[in-house]
Amino acid sequence: MSLPKIAWIGLGIMGSPMSENLIKAGYQVTGYTLEQEKLDRLAAAGGTVAGSIAEAVRDADVVITMVPASPQVEAIAYGPDGILENVRQGALLIDMSSITPQTSVDLAKAARDKGVRVLDAPVSGGEAGAVEAVLSIMVGGEQADFDEARPVFEALGKTIVLCGPHGSGQTVKAANQLIVAVNIQACAEAVVFLEKSGVDLAAALDVLGGGLAGSTVLARKRDNFLNRDFKPGFRIDLHHKDMGIVTDAARTVGAALPVGAVVAQLVASLRAQGDGGLDHSALLRAVERLSGAQV
Repeated sequence: MSLPKIAWIGLGIMGSPMSENLIKAGYQVTGYTLEQEKLDRLAAAGGTVAGSIAEAVRDADVVITMVPASPQVEAIAYGPDGILENVRQGALLIDMSSITPQTSVDLAKAARDKGVRVLDAPVSGGEAGAVEAVLSIMVGGEQADFDEARPVFEALGKTIVLCGPHGSGQTVKAANQLIVAVNIQACAEAVVFLEKSGVDLAAALDVLGGGLAGSTVLARKRDNFLNRDFKPGFRIDLHHKDMGIVTDAARTVGAALPVGAVVAQLVASLRAQGDGGLDHSALLRAVERLSGAQV
């Protein structure tokens, strides 16, 4: 059996390496994004460049979207030039963006009216996870569609779970972003505490990483903290958006997030200070400022 033809919309920090991993796995990938240099990168990797969303999705069996937020998903999905008006009936639309659960539910409903199946499938693992194809993929939708999509997911990640009906993947992703933000904040506070105490930071992080305090966040962000390297793997701007999603969703269901609410404000504060384009490990900069450092 031949592999399904894939259209990929959105070739950012995550989308570019993910689409390239599908090409390496043997899939025919046609991509579209707004930035020419990213289209050039896709072509260099063996993909096909489209001049519009309509052109990209017209012959696709599977359409995958990876864009920043709900407004961008709505912009590419709806309207005469959008996915739903131009993709063939029976195609599978997999939205891997991190958006509100309600946006995913609404998209699935609108797509059903067009004869298009939908999965919401946000990911966790950051740029490194995308490059290494070890992402965690949390999926919402129908079992049959999930089963059909599994080979595609297996080219992108290692932990692949159907979490429930439409919107469930986004709800789990919101919880993921809550845990990651709180974890990064705790690590940042520990780093400042250790340095101000005169402890060898590299040695301290090594031993902490081997005990109960160890985490994927600490392992992935260790060098960011040590080298003050905040080149974006996942931008503060995007984590600010995600903290808004989780706090709003929690309010809707009546779940209290006392620590999450504080960290959401710290993320917002860092963004307001002009650091929104930095990696979310730059929460360290906010703790340093609060501790009297000039950064």
